[in-house]
Amino acid sequence: MFSSNPFSLLTAFLPPFAMQAYVVLMVLAVVLGTLFDTYHKGSAEYFAQRRAQARAAAQRPLGGLEVAALAARTLAEAAVSGEFHKWPRRVSHLLMMYGFLLYALSTVVMVFGYAAAAHTPVLLPALWHLGALMVLAGGAWFFFFLRVNVAYDGDSPFHLGRADLFVGSLLASVAFALLWSFVQTAFGHSTASLVCFGLYLGFTTLLFVSVPWSKFAHMFYKPVVAFQRRVEAADGSTDLPAPVDDRR
Repeated sequence: MFSSNPFSLLTAFLPPFAMQAYVVLMVLAVVLGTLFDTYHKGSAEYFAQRRAQARAAAQRPLGGLEVAALAARTLAEAAVSGEFHKWPRRVSHLLMMYGFLLYALSTVVMVFGYAAAAHTPVLLPALWHLGALMVLAGGAWFFFFLRVNVAYDGDSPFHLGRADLFVGSLLASVAFALLWSFVQTAFGHSTASLVCFGLYLGFTTLLFVSVPWSKFAHMFYKPVVAFQRRVEAADGSTDLPAPVDDRR
């Protein structure tokens, strides 16, 4: 299972072009969904107004090197989920973030580079399965134990709301991806394999087409907001109170 390219086995009844077209459509869905979300919520206009106000209120100009350093610090913080001071939330998000990167990138390489090949380097399916397992572990930890309404409000872990659309569809996507890979490897192109593949595609499609209604786009907004806040703090234009240390 961990050494088999599930997309290569899939070509027995589905041409490679079909999955390649599907991946392209999902990428377009994310791009268009993010743009729509930005337009619908007025995020782009808000950020532009915020930058203009910050420039007008700046007490000192920032040089190019200083701005680049602030951008590097923002990226470094995002790379370690530094916005989360409590280690369980940080570890959970790191597992999901890096697991999803492994899962998505290895999917693209296997679908476009090795779906029709006779042999796939063992590392690629290993990374694909590892990434899916990391997402499943980090996401389940967050979903069942770390969500605010569950950890602090006493709600049932199975209480679902719109805010859970992203993590819920992501968990279902990777869970059925792993199940499909196992069933396909163990039993070939059986009815069970086709059902698992259909559910995998269904939840994956939901994950990517629901960008305007889920928290998917927040992954792009949060670094922009964090960078803007660093710039405002550095040039003296910030209107935010001093942060409170909540490390408890």
